[in-house]
Order: sequence, then C-alpha cells, then structure tokens
Amino acid sequence: MTKIEIDRERCKGCSLCTLVCPHELIGIGDEINGHGYFFAKWESNGKCTGCALCAEICPDIAIAVWK
Repeated sequence: MTKIEIDRERCKGCSLCTLVCPHELIGIGDEINGHGYFFAKWESNGKCTGCALCAEICPDIAIAVWK
C-alpha cells in the first residue's frame, strides 16, 4: 500500500501537486500552516499508485512517497 506524507510546514500551497496527480487524490485543504499558507492534503482511498509525480514536481520538497 502506498502512503504519501506532506510536510504541512514546508508546503506553500502552490497546487502543482494537485495538477499532476493522475487520480486527483491531492487537494488544497482549508487549514493554514505556521507560515500562513493553505497546505496540500492527500486523500488516502487506496487508489494511489505511488507514481511520485507529486513529490517530483514539489518545489519545496514537502512530499514523500512511501511504497
């Protein structure tokens, strides 16, 4: 089973990860981190394939993908 971890304090909410996720499992949440940004959230519904496109495109290295 694949797991994605998003570091809420590193995320600036740029939404790049939401654009590349082929299953649309990442979205911008409604909570604010310590820097004042709405950060990305991952919906773990079992459809994640672990492609790691989200982690590759993240400019802040805020996403880790575990298989």
